[in-house]
Amino acid sequence: MVVLYFYIGKRRYSDLSDIKKTLRIIASREMELTSNIELDKGLGDIQAELNEMIKKINDDFIYLKKLEQTRREFLGNVSHELKTPIFAIGGYIETLLNGAISDPRVNMHFLQKAYDHTQNLSNLLNDLIDISLIESGQLKMSFRYFNLKNFLAELAEEFNPTISETPIQLVIQPVRKGLQIYGDKTRFRQVMINLLQNAVKYSTEGSIQIIVEENSDDCTIMVKDEGVGIQEDDLSRIFERFYRVDKARSRDVGGTGLGLAIVKHILEAHNSKIEVKSKYGEGSTFFFKLAK
Repeated sequence: MVVLYFYIGKRRYSDLSDIKKTLRIIASREMELTSNIELDKGLGDIQAELNEMIKKINDDFIYLKKLEQTRREFLGNVSHELKTPIFAIGGYIETLLNGAISDPRVNMHFLQKAYDHTQNLSNLLNDLIDISLIESGQLKMSFRYFNLKNFLAELAEEFNPTISETPIQLVIQPVRKGLQIYGDKTRFRQVMINLLQNAVKYSTEGSIQIIVEENSDDCTIMVKDEGVGIQEDDLSRIFERFYRVDKARSRDVGGTGLGLAIVKHILEAHNSKIEVKSKYGEGSTFFFKLAK
């Protein structure tokens, strides 16, 4: 009997030593966490727990690596986007200081260009603040019911001056007079302005329509344009930060590359989802649902 107890004790001590050794290896990451740990047959439950822990550690490690890669890409994109207006402003001011300020043929033109780039810089910084607050969960939403027809009329009155000198027309399809929707009115305005600006950016003529389809519990709100459309390869990426379908065109007409990403996050905070249908050369329709 004593011999049996001694044998069992010795075996358990050996098992515990194996477990301690395994835990030390996991903690120090001296091994690749891609294969399962194998212990004595009598330690099946502990082996299963250890392998589950290894899987979680490995998943966390992969997630952290992706997060670090995303952070690097984000910082690189921000640096690049900031350089463009800063260098442009510096170039125009340097030209003015070198004598162009006294030339009435170009001085106001250069000042206007420098001012335009300061506006682009301001817009970029505001969008960066917004997306940072949204993604960190610090952006406070104020949900309440508001009249959709009145809201869209105010939106059109605000937006029409920006397209008054273009062949583009904003058309709001009929909306029921008493229709109330539930959401953050200020952030919903931000969503609509971003979608309208995006439609103008990729249109040269035609109409931009706002269409509302009323359902039993919610409304489908659409922004439809007759612009250049989006190629199929780009559709899955257009809501990424700083992703531009046509980089050269985007820079010519302005934009921070964050507008659609902000739209996506704001609508997710409304338990909704932004979607898009597009045919290259024929235009795009962005649409989402909001509760009534």
